[in-house]
Amino acid sequence: MTTGALFGKGSTAWRRLALGGVLSGLAAALPAWSLDLGQAYQAAAENDASIRASRSAAMATRERLPQARAQQRPNVALSMARNHNDLTSQTQNLLGQPVTNQNNYYSGSQTLSVRQPLYRPYVGALVRQAQAQVEDADATLERDEQALVTRVAEAYFDALLAGDQLTLVGAQKATYTTQLDAARMGFAAGSGTRTDVDEAQARLDLTLAQELEAQQNVEFTRRRLEVLTGQPVNQLAALDVARFVPGAPVPDSLEAWIERAEQASPELVSLRAQVESARLEIDKAQSGHKPTLDLVAQWSRTNSDSVTSVNSRYDNKTLGLQLQVPLYAGGQVSSSIRQAVALHERAREMLEAARRDLGVRVHREFRGMTEGVLRVGALEQAVRSAEQAVLSNRQSFRAGMRTTLDVLNAEQQKTLALRDLAQARYLYLVSRLRLKSLAGEDRTAIVAEINAWLVP
Repeated sequence: MTTGALFGKGSTAWRRLALGGVLSGLAAALPAWSLDLGQAYQAAAENDASIRASRSAAMATRERLPQARAQQRPNVALSMARNHNDLTSQTQNLLGQPVTNQNNYYSGSQTLSVRQPLYRPYVGALVRQAQAQVEDADATLERDEQALVTRVAEAYFDALLAGDQLTLVGAQKATYTTQLDAARMGFAAGSGTRTDVDEAQARLDLTLAQELEAQQNVEFTRRRLEVLTGQPVNQLAALDVARFVPGAPVPDSLEAWIERAEQASPELVSLRAQVESARLEIDKAQSGHKPTLDLVAQWSRTNSDSVTSVNSRYDNKTLGLQLQVPLYAGGQVSSSIRQAVALHERAREMLEAARRDLGVRVHREFRGMTEGVLRVGALEQAVRSAEQAVLSNRQSFRAGMRTTLDVLNAEQQKTLALRDLAQARYLYLVSRLRLKSLAGEDRTAIVAEINAWLVP
């Protein structure tokens, strides 16, 4: 056996094992302070760096809306200046002789201007686009929050299975040690063979190597969960197999789940907002051909503002309309429109591709639940049959009708059945969580539902 990630890429089948009887024993021994899935998710929601980055990104995007709306409001500016002037002038008198005058004086100005946009198509489209971008940011954050649920659950179950694997390897080691001792005693007494001893020794040696690997995997999976939660992980609440009863999806219709996902999936909500934002980009580009109209008011006061108005003051008040009509920009506006149209079409195709992919993913997780119910039931029967086979082989071995190899093979078959049963249980839970996340259901309720099957 080798170790690997449970739900990540390159996962191996054996890695998904968990021993039902071992889980029950672990459940009874867990301390009251063990970490459950709900606590792990809460800790990750507070401490995971990726989700904190997503929240900051959403907050930054939300500021685009007040920035856009600010361009529809009056723009008020006040400017003041105070200068000291040292004026030297040289002229000629009536006799043609040069005359130099030295004049020192202060000059200043105060200007208050107010500009109120009346008609600016670009700004109107900019505000509507900012609203779509905020909607996109909120949906993206919700998608990342839902993804965090899946990441925490996978890491949590991965850590559980790593511990179960170590326990299982320990149980195998004890079984093979007992078998080896019995084989040696039988060989010494003349009732056994050297082959029985070699077979038992080979199984034990392999188990010792697997135990070292399982110990390393326990540390790795615990570390992975610690990184997500930002706190040490000592004990984990295990699945209570006595209370775990898998059920089919409700509603039991693939089309109904796909429809729910298409309406509520945060991913599609985000992409729809991106399509709207791209459409409004076309409006912004087209506004380059349209005029703008502003209401302008200004009050200004100047003191000695030129050499010909020393010691003079002027007050000027103006109120009027300012119209700007674009005539020719070298083809830039037309090019911007074509670019915006192409980007809008790209956004629409991305939405359609995501919608189709979402249907495939919903189909996969829906089947994971429906087939998981049947698989769990079938494997529970397989475990019972494997346990009976172990008992039969042991009795036949005592009667001399079976060899040590037969008993070891029966034990291995029982272990494989228990592994497959545990794999089916955990994959059912993950499929259930993913399906409801894809449908946009409340993430807290999803976690609470699965957490109810763990030992408190």
